[in-house]
Amino acid sequence: MKHKTKYFNLKFILTLCILFIGTEFYGQFGNRGNTRGAFNRQSAIPRTQEAPEKEDPKTAAQMVDEQMPSITEALDLNDFEVAVMASILKKYVQERIEMQILKLPPEKMREGFQKINERQTEELQASLPPEKYSAFVDLQSNGVAKTIKKKKKAKKKKKKEKEKENQ
Repeated sequence: MKHKTKYFNLKFILTLCILFIGTEFYGQFGNRGNTRGAFNRQSAIPRTQEAPEKEDPKTAAQMVDEQMPSITEALDLNDFEVAVMASILKKYVQERIEMQILKLPPEKMREGFQKINERQTEELQASLPPEKYSAFVDLQSNGVAKTIKKKKKAKKKKKKEKEKENQ
């Protein structure tokens, strides 16, 4: 009997040791192919943080080209007037950008911008018809969206007036 209990105890202890050693190995090495488990493992290759690339600042031509369709719509410019106005605006927007790059003191910046505005005003007055120039001045003071809304309202009023006259 003693002999059987010795073997039984030895088998029991050996089974426990294998069980504990097996769980230890599984915990350390586990199933490497299973990445959906509770303990996701990270790659041995470290990830580098990539900073997002800074966009280059827009050029004067890009800025003006973006705005020209709305200006054209608001002022009803023909192709020649669009080309003239675009070239003038590009020229003076470029000068403003160059002034900002210089980073002059605020007083000199203000003076420089005033001179640029005066030259732009003179050139636009000389190259656009008076009614288009005055509409452009209104556009600058009110903004493009308000000018387009006013224009649409005026068209609606004209249509209503024509309908009343026809009746």
